[in-house]
Amino acid sequence: MNKIDKLFQHKKNSILSIFYTAGYPNLEDTTSILLQLQNSGVDMVEVGFPFSDPLADGPVIQHSGQVALDNGMTLQKVFEQLKAVQNQVEIPIVLMGYINPVLRMGIDEFLSNCKECGVSGVILPDVPLELWERDWSKKFDDYGIYPILLITPQTSDARVRRIDALSKGFVYLVASSGTTGRKHEASEATMMYFNRIKQLGLKNPVVAGFGIHDRASFTYACEHADGAIIGSAFVNFLKDNSIEEIPSFIQSIR
Repeated sequence: MNKIDKLFQHKKNSILSIFYTAGYPNLEDTTSILLQLQNSGVDMVEVGFPFSDPLADGPVIQHSGQVALDNGMTLQKVFEQLKAVQNQVEIPIVLMGYINPVLRMGIDEFLSNCKECGVSGVILPDVPLELWERDWSKKFDDYGIYPILLITPQTSDARVRRIDALSKGFVYLVASSGTTGRKHEASEATMMYFNRIKQLGLKNPVVAGFGIHDRASFTYACEHADGAIIGSAFVNFLKDNSIEEIPSFIQSIR
């Protein structure tokens, strides 16, 4: 059974997922951060593989990606790092990035590497929905890797249903429009958006991301979704704090 399914069977709400960029702040920090997050009680991790033109990312994650690239991080290096610790990792690992590095590697080699190093799911925000439907969904099924697609406040009900049908594990609910790192604030429009998605009765759990940055925004998101993802706030924390201090960050959220 996929680790994402195991997670949602074991825990029905308030899932905490943390995003960080592989190779940041230092090239070899990827696995140390991963293991420290696991030891701190995080339910799931999203490991970002850097790309030179990250259109959906705000300045904090853009900066971390550029630092990682300057450090020498590559998609192949991410796989090598994850493979080295796969026997120590019990929580689900989700890879997040952009389509170009995947295409350069080749989709079958990419998925084979994911399977070999224990990756449970993949988020690729810029893959066209038609490509998922025509070809990639079956390829992911063949390798047992879950495709996790995103919905936004602008996504129509009909398109949400298409995305839900293609996704496995969970659907990524983009909590607010714009790039990552913009702090999420509760509003009537946000409430209407969350309620609209809930009323659709999706087959997948829903995990909210973009702008979740502290205990209040995490708690609010979890009132309307099955869990929440914290990315920019954690990456920003890593800029000024040591890996050994990660437990204090997690405690500040829960």
